[in-house]
Amino acid sequence: MSEARIVVVGSVNTDMVVKSERIPAPGETVTGGQFFMPAGGKGANQAVAAARLGAQVTLVANVGDDVFGRQAIDNFRKEGIRTDHVALDPQSHTGVALILVDRRGENSISVAPGANFTITAAEVDAAAEAIRSSDAVLLQLEIPMAVVEHAAALAAAAGVAVILDPAPAAPLPDGLLQSIAVLTPNESEAERLTGIPVHDEASARRAAAALRRAGARQVILTRGTEGALVSTAETEELVPSFPVEAVDCTAAGDAFNGGLAAALAAGAPLVEAVRRAAMVGALSVTKIGAQPSLPTAEEVRAFAAGFQ
Repeated sequence: MSEARIVVVGSVNTDMVVKSERIPAPGETVTGGQFFMPAGGKGANQAVAAARLGAQVTLVANVGDDVFGRQAIDNFRKEGIRTDHVALDPQSHTGVALILVDRRGENSISVAPGANFTITAAEVDAAAEAIRSSDAVLLQLEIPMAVVEHAAALAAAAGVAVILDPAPAAPLPDGLLQSIAVLTPNESEAERLTGIPVHDEASARRAAAALRRAGARQVILTRGTEGALVSTAETEELVPSFPVEAVDCTAAGDAFNGGLAAALAAGAPLVEAVRRAAMVGALSVTKIGAQPSLPTAEEVRAFAAGFQ
């Protein structure tokens, strides 16, 4: 397979994580937790995930002109990510996510988007050459929806595969799905987009079919430990999950999407790409933090060897 070239248009955050016995109820204080401050943001996480798997990644994003923003750019460069289109916004702060994690790895997250919401279509246009020459463009919904639409349309018009992770869940504008080659909702996101509650494989199939009727050519509906449903015009197949002991599920979806983009852009068939992405997602939940948990290509190969 050839080297994968991926453009990620999305968010950059600094995550502030407290891991404790359980997540507090409203009005409750839980003491005794551990504190971490790893790099995060869905766009940044997915970019790092793909880069660690060997893809050539360009990130299009805005960060604040502050210590968090400058540190984020330094980290991207260390990961080998191209940062020509990561802008410092002097009028806003870098995005921040406050994350609570319990002993089972479940989490609760609150985000102050900051500079993530100042990115514009013009900044996407400035990266048009990189987008048109890429093998895949990866998008999420932590930046303005109009910018997501613009990036998807630009890439689709150039014949570049667009992968949309519709997270955090939000209604999608009419026509956006027409530009999407691969849509990757989880159960709650699929329900938000279709109105179909997803609680088993049959309902997952119905929701995926509804999303394809709405315009998405291929749907990967992720169901955590229940696996990922691949739904296309030609096939429906459930790709099983890989059993691991979960420590922190914060970046599992981002790891999956970064892994999926890297595999598809390198030429892997869809079901095989989903299987690789599932391995990347599984490995990510075995470590604390968003970007610190993202595995390398070597770690994925070693993990895969145990399932051959």
